[in-house]
Amino acid sequence: MEPTTKLDARFSDPTATATPWAQAREQLERAETYWLATVRADGRPHVTTLLAVWQDDAIYFCTGAEEQKARNLESNRNCALTTGASTLHEGLDLVVEGAAERVTDPGALKSLADAWESKYGSAWHFDVGDGVFTHPQGGEALVFQVRPVKVLGFRKGEYSQTSWRFSR
Repeated sequence: MEPTTKLDARFSDPTATATPWAQAREQLERAETYWLATVRADGRPHVTTLLAVWQDDAIYFCTGAEEQKARNLESNRNCALTTGASTLHEGLDLVVEGAAERVTDPGALKSLADAWESKYGSAWHFDVGDGVFTHPQGGEALVFQVRPVKVLGFRKGEYSQTSWRFSR
């Protein structure tokens, strides 16, 4: 699905152009680590780093049911995932905004388990249990999908801010 792309001139060099969605999507696919921001039940923010995969126009992550991020998503599914270069003069930083939805379909989970192992190696091998990932060394992980509503891109060097909005 192709989003609506907009350059925000207020935060861009005068000669900057909007970053193409294909470039942002490629970075979302290639990034190794991401930061997930959720909101605790009492309204305080919670941010943590994690691994994720981009597949089928969505970003996926997993977590144990007892972890803070899973508990936060029980009461408020809205979240943001970020990734980027953490440098001042080069790279593209991205913020994906959307609502996290549990993935429980066995076929989808199998495809995602394969994607995790392909991206991160055999240390990240998951089997599929009853609506969850299972790890050979024990434990279960809930899997979440975030279909972007909005993505923000901050390109450094030729400084620009691009937003991509998705209609559902």
